[in-house]
Amino acid sequence: MRIVVSEFISLDGVVQAPGGPEEDTDGGFAHGGWSHPFFDPEVVGGAFNEAMTKAEALLFGRRTWQTMAAAWPERAGDPFADRMNAIPKYVVSRTLGDDELAWDNTTRIPGDEAVARIRGLRESDGGDLLVMGSPTLVRGLLGEGLVDELRLIVMPVLLGGGKTIFPEDGALRTLELVSVVTGSTGAQVCTYRPVAKG
Repeated sequence: MRIVVSEFISLDGVVQAPGGPEEDTDGGFAHGGWSHPFFDPEVVGGAFNEAMTKAEALLFGRRTWQTMAAAWPERAGDPFADRMNAIPKYVVSRTLGDDELAWDNTTRIPGDEAVARIRGLRESDGGDLLVMGSPTLVRGLLGEGLVDELRLIVMPVLLGGGKTIFPEDGALRTLELVSVVTGSTGAQVCTYRPVAKG
């Protein structure tokens, strides 16, 4: 499977709480919902539809999974929501119990087994394993070299601080820009793939 990461991201690299004011206020973050003015249904919406069409499973960190699990089941009847609810899902967590996995088709990956289990999924046959949000998880995946494609939906806004997906380990990681599509709001869907080390 290919691990594909899709993130709303500000020009200054922040991915925290793009969806709403109460989504993630850690560190006093006060700009929740910042992505909404830049959502272009054709380009940004199209990028998400394409990612979901190619995905065979979703991978989340605990907090993002809980946010999604609280939102999507009640939207049943919409084709995108029905796909979100039906697709296999994995959540990496040290704290969730199996009895808390109320969102259909969810499997828990214990936090201390995450790298090995995700590496195993990546080595198995299948389509894309799509990661959305989940900054702590994505930072770890990037650090371990487990991301096959990074799709950044870059919004023309500076947020002045907040959570990021990028490792701060001093390692150099070179990416190839595969495509860029610009929406009517100035949002850009930028697709990157790691450059193979030769």
